[in-house]
Amino acid sequence: MYNIAILGASGYTGAELIRLISGHSSMQIKALGAFSKAGQSLAEVFPHLRHLDLPTLVKFDEIDFANIDLCFCALPHKTSQEVIAKLPKTLKIVDLSADFRLRDPAEYEKWYGNPHAALEQQAEAVYGLTEFYREEIKFARLVAGTGCNAATGQFALRPLIAAGVIDLDDIILDLKCAVSGAGRSLKENLLHAELSEGYHAYAIGGTHRHLGEFDQEFSAVAGRPVKVQFTPHLVPANRGILATVYVKGKPQAIYNTLEKAYADEPFIEVIPFGQTPSTRHIRGSNFCHIGVAEDRIEGRAIITAVLDNLTKGSSGQALQNANLMLDIEETEGLMMAPLFP
Repeated sequence: MYNIAILGASGYTGAELIRLISGHSSMQIKALGAFSKAGQSLAEVFPHLRHLDLPTLVKFDEIDFANIDLCFCALPHKTSQEVIAKLPKTLKIVDLSADFRLRDPAEYEKWYGNPHAALEQQAEAVYGLTEFYREEIKFARLVAGTGCNAATGQFALRPLIAAGVIDLDDIILDLKCAVSGAGRSLKENLLHAELSEGYHAYAIGGTHRHLGEFDQEFSAVAGRPVKVQFTPHLVPANRGILATVYVKGKPQAIYNTLEKAYADEPFIEVIPFGQTPSTRHIRGSNFCHIGVAEDRIEGRAIITAVLDNLTKGSSGQALQNANLMLDIEETEGLMMAPLFP
């Protein structure tokens, strides 16, 4: 039984980690860290988890890491790097923030607006897209979780870029994300009256920070620079991401490539050709569904991919990585069926 700490346990991804680990056969939560909600019980912060017998939320410096095997950091970017730099050098860490995703410190400063404060840790971090970095993750001390938008787009596109079956200079990624992707902190634009009964595009024209991940990963796979057109949209839903990707290539070859790439993956489902996945079919689960359809324009295809931003896009991915780091069956604690309806 491995002892687990969660820092940032009062946020959405922290709550999702607690939900998942509560059903894990080889992990037990020994410490829950929080800032403003330190001193409160979990039942006060998350009433839906009141049935669990768990530690009270405490400040980070009150946690004794001597008996902790692995720590999840579900903290905001910039805060995470400052905290992780102070943690024991031997502690295994899965970070859910953006702080260690970009390998080049200059790229981090470009996209996030401040110099990196933990360069030593950044240099050792392994990118946490499990299906493509599995072997590196097994032996890592620090794993950097991907952005939820970045994960969705990469599941749809990485095998196609690697196989050379699409035009790398003609990729359009249109993505819709539920509001929980913006975190739990109070923001005026996320109030019910501001968000409901409509949805909108944001970060138009190449300003979204997850583009740093797309540029880094797609270019590495292709062996040359690859830049996608990417526009995210905020939709009035609690969970879920839907990516619609427009590419130039032979639809059947695209489908066959994806089907072959994910044939042995427990969490990635390529659905029958021509069918379209829905966020309602993966809600609350660690699954990603991918569909391919032929466009009416000859030689073009439309790829759709869906996942739950809090699970497969964040906390579920983090637990999948932690299982590998601790030499536990990768699927442990993650094979629950999606919630429906």
